[in-house]
Amino acid sequence: MIDAKSTFNMAIRSLKINKMRSILTSLGIIIGVSAVIIMLAVGTGAREKIAKDMESMGSNILVVRSGAANSGGVRMGSGSKPTLTLKDAKAIEKSCSNVLSIAPYSSEVKQLTFRNQNWSSTVGGTTDSFLFIRNYEIQSGRNFSNEDVKNASKVAIIGNTIATELFGDMEPIGKTFRIGNVPFKIIGVLATKGQSGMGQDQDDISFIPITTAQRKVFGTDFPGTVSMINVKATDSEALTNLEDEITDLIREKHHIGKFQEDDFQIRNMAQMQETIKSSAKTMSVLLGAIASISLLVGGIGIMNIMLVSVTERTKEIGIRMSIGAKPADIRVQFLIESIILSLAGGIIGVIIGISGAALIQMGGAMSAKVSLFSICLALGFSGFIGVVFGYYPAYKASLLNPIDALRYE
Repeated sequence: MIDAKSTFNMAIRSLKINKMRSILTSLGIIIGVSAVIIMLAVGTGAREKIAKDMESMGSNILVVRSGAANSGGVRMGSGSKPTLTLKDAKAIEKSCSNVLSIAPYSSEVKQLTFRNQNWSSTVGGTTDSFLFIRNYEIQSGRNFSNEDVKNASKVAIIGNTIATELFGDMEPIGKTFRIGNVPFKIIGVLATKGQSGMGQDQDDISFIPITTAQRKVFGTDFPGTVSMINVKATDSEALTNLEDEITDLIREKHHIGKFQEDDFQIRNMAQMQETIKSSAKTMSVLLGAIASISLLVGGIGIMNIMLVSVTERTKEIGIRMSIGAKPADIRVQFLIESIILSLAGGIIGVIIGISGAALIQMGGAMSAKVSLFSICLALGFSGFIGVVFGYYPAYKASLLNPIDALRYE
């Protein structure tokens, strides 16, 4: 049997003789591998962006929202019925287990003014725990104190967008601005969070004590009510039990009968995050699977060209067999040619795929991140294609009769 090095060199020489045909044969693999790399990069980038957005919203959180109002048979959206109160929040904190932190919250869009500047933005009434639960950080100044909440102090913490729009280059800490007609002293500026996964500017917001919001800013016919209660659990495993505890507790406090519907809703943010991540992963796999069809088409192209090559080189095969080459030598040579074509196409496809992903990332329209796994997967699959689709032509060549092959015209 001819040694492997000689067989490899003969395969290389055969491919060099028909350079253009070799390149065109590999084109299908090049396109397939580059498509797989780009599609998986887009999927990975989207998944990481979603994870980052979800992280900015906080983790291990249950959001208890007030129920939907019903007017004349028409049901309003969630939160339209003022059923939750500060007392509910205190009861949850006192009675439920595995509660790490809790923050009641209500918000309205208000007009903010400072001297001759004005800006319309969301004002959230809450407690000092809200920043911790929702992963907000103080850039400068301080958070609310218990005294601020207890005394309904007119103090505010503002986001960076508001600081820029109202104060420009001035230092906002210590300045007094107005929310509606009520003056508030700025005690803190939030660190930048950027846009949320829903495209909302998370820096275009200001927070004031919930008691101040209820008594002096938000007009309401139901004093003491809040639109939602944020509950942070000690860990993700405690969320399900905590959700059940809160449900039982509020139903009892609101005197809801056994067969009556809840007048509140509980959203498990962890489950929402997992659902969104799972959807992104499924989409990534789907895109990769669609792109891998190009690889199969490329493999069929390789097999087609290899079969043509066997036919064209029948006499060459007969000469090699007549001087001592065995069927296994012929089979290995053609198989090596197929694998080289496929792997060379795979390597070029990886380079094009990485470049394409980089261009997408630079474009900024979407996030794309190439992983080592996707590169190994694409190269491994292209090599596998070379073996699978090259075997039949190689096997067919090895079955040729030397005498018939020498007589072939």
